[in-house]
Amino acid sequence: MKLLPAQGELLGDVKRYMRLVRKMNYLTVTRSDITFTLSVVNQFLSAPRTIHLEAVIKILGYLKKAPGRGLLYSDHGHIRVACFSNVDWA
Repeated sequence: MKLLPAQGELLGDVKRYMRLVRKMNYLTVTRSDITFTLSVVNQFLSAPRTIHLEAVIKILGYLKKAPGRGLLYSDHGHIRVACFSNVDWA
């Protein structure tokens, strides 16, 4: 889905969109698979439209269908954080 700034009607409840996107930003710590899509919907925080809200709802649907995916941080008795992922951030 290609999201454009002037696509669709302006949302009446902008705060709902902002609240959803900002809450999902915290999930990117353990769910690196949604980082890119969240960065795209973050671009429309100033003037979200109906199509942008639909994209956010699709992201929520994906998260609901894949609850066991993500990064797992476990306690090994030391203060060093060790994490392994196949995501290339470069």
